[in-house]
Amino acid sequence: MSEVMDSGVAYLALKAAQKLYGKAPAALAADESERVQSMAQKQFELETQILTSPEARDAMVPPATLQAALQEIRGRYENEDDFADDLAGNGLSESEFADALERELKVEAILEKVGTHAEHVTETDVELYYQYHPDQFRRQETRLARHILVTINDTIPENTREMAFKRISEIAKRLQKEPARFEEQALKHSECPTALEGGKLGDLPRGKLFPELEQALFVMQAGDVSGVLESELGFHVLRCDSITEASVLSLAQARPHIRKVLEQKRKRAVQQAWLRQLRTKP
Repeated sequence: MSEVMDSGVAYLALKAAQKLYGKAPAALAADESERVQSMAQKQFELETQILTSPEARDAMVPPATLQAALQEIRGRYENEDDFADDLAGNGLSESEFADALERELKVEAILEKVGTHAEHVTETDVELYYQYHPDQFRRQETRLARHILVTINDTIPENTREMAFKRISEIAKRLQKEPARFEEQALKHSECPTALEGGKLGDLPRGKLFPELEQALFVMQAGDVSGVLESELGFHVLRCDSITEASVLSLAQARPHIRKVLEQKRKRAVQQAWLRQLRTKP
């Protein structure tokens, strides 16, 4: 039992260290390690209570589920040796890791079983949620935008302010005649990483671009190409590919999302109440 506890706590400490600090347990500072070990110990004790509860009766993890979970984790490593070395560095053998993972999956299965006792979500529940949370179903206007950037850098001859403006002006002039060449010109001339995607900035609401660019973008029509614009990054040319108007999701459109939110909320409430009750038992 002691070996199971030691490997179980080591597994939980590994997860906590990664989640809280993005480090392996061995790389933690003393205060970080103390916090992680305390959390892992408490989590292990709670899981033990869950696994010895009446609700744990008949709970099991199908071998295929365990193997799939192990395979997914192994797939994060370049090879099996790296996986084994990482485990060893955190005080775990592969078999101990598999046992700890199976234990975790069994705990999740028990909590899912407990969650099935949550109250059923009715159509009235869904309609009331939609009525009392209107802001969640409003969609801002967005614009699918692309840009070409030429930066200003006086230490580089072709990027002095004068030369950068000349280069971007020539690009803008070409695109006013042939806007369909925008992606080609972005790939050839843009000094932004988005050049590899034809200058694609994405489907943007207000508040995501530099003010100078946003002001221009949100008065353009779909297919328009701007003149030369300047931001703190340098000179730009924008194209507005498409416009998605502001809208409000209908109840029919929002219903599946609302139902899922309410079901998850009620399931968590039932699970948390059960865990509180479990902790108070002698």
